[in-house]
Amino acid sequence: MLINAEQILSLVAIYLLPFARLSGFLMTLSVIGSRNFSARFRLLFALALTFVVVPMLPATEPVTLFTAQSYILITEQTLIGMVLGFVSRLMLETFVIGAQIIAMQSGLGFASLVDPANGASVPALGQFFLLMTTLLFLSFDGHTMMIRLVVESFHSWPIDNQLPIWTMFWQIVIWTKWIFATGLLMSLVSIASLLIVNLSFGVMTRAAPQINIFAVGFPLTMLSGLILVWLSLGYFLPHFESQLSLAKSLMCSMVGMEC
Repeated sequence: MLINAEQILSLVAIYLLPFARLSGFLMTLSVIGSRNFSARFRLLFALALTFVVVPMLPATEPVTLFTAQSYILITEQTLIGMVLGFVSRLMLETFVIGAQIIAMQSGLGFASLVDPANGASVPALGQFFLLMTTLLFLSFDGHTMMIRLVVESFHSWPIDNQLPIWTMFWQIVIWTKWIFATGLLMSLVSIASLLIVNLSFGVMTRAAPQINIFAVGFPLTMLSGLILVWLSLGYFLPHFESQLSLAKSLMCSMVGMEC
């Protein structure tokens, strides 16, 4: 059997564009796209997904490699995958924002450590919430659900169709407001409770000025913050399920599917 260079290039062109979308998605997907995950394994995983997915995709017009059109299509598919995977990052950062608000209000923000995924110093409470959301994301098979949505996007938006990428970016920007809204909603009870605690300290200071409010109030504020975090853990799962459902709806609307 003789195989010439033209047949090899045509075969590569069939797999290249799906590989660009899948690899861009895995680059920004939570857990798999983090710095702690091996880039070599991520590449092999993208190749394995491509070889499994391509035979099930609808037929498209072949793309001529090493042309301006092929470079534009590769960039376009990579950006689409990166935007779809970035949704999972935003979903997990919702709980980090809520934890940071609680930590700053209760004085727990002094306990900080370096986030290995982002390389920045963040409150320890934010890392604790991020760890819980990551474990819930994996236990709920959120990563497989998002991979399935990306694979189904090849049917709703084939590769040879013009995709409104800027509309996808705008949907991400609009959805970002839910990050701060959900984070504030998670920390609202703690903020109100700590406000009552601080008002009580203010009344104590006026009633007994000889009390050192900094020596008494700071430890009690941190203790109150820890108690409030412990009490709010019972409502953590409903918040996560709601945010995961919103993330799924956003991805479906981006790729033109009904969920």
